[in-house]
Amino acid sequence: MRNFIGGLVWLVLVSSVLAQNPPPATGDAPAGNVQNGKKIYSSYGCYQCHGYEGQGGVGPRLAPRPTAFAAFSKYIRQPTGEMPPYTVKVVSDKEVADIYAFLQSIAPPPAANSIPLLNTR
Repeated sequence: MRNFIGGLVWLVLVSSVLAQNPPPATGDAPAGNVQNGKKIYSSYGCYQCHGYEGQGGVGPRLAPRPTAFAAFSKYIRQPTGEMPPYTVKVVSDKEVADIYAFLQSIAPPPAANSIPLLNTR
């Protein structure tokens, strides 16, 4: 049980550090603000389809490790599925970069075999 609690504490600490210091943007992604991206993601209702942590739901999983920024940005502007288009009038390019930075900051979940409670055999 102590290992389980220690693992949870570690996960919270790592998530906190990543939220404050996101990994460098990949490829052609412009720099974005993680905290503003999280706020925009929530206020525009992205979580309603993609989950609070981008884990997916009705909409596809967006995090961790989102698709390349160019593809992400293009899909936001010209989606092919049920998602409404978010034009520049609705979501600025800077806001798209902020949302992307937020999604990049989301740490992957721990491996199942590293969670003691799941290894009780």
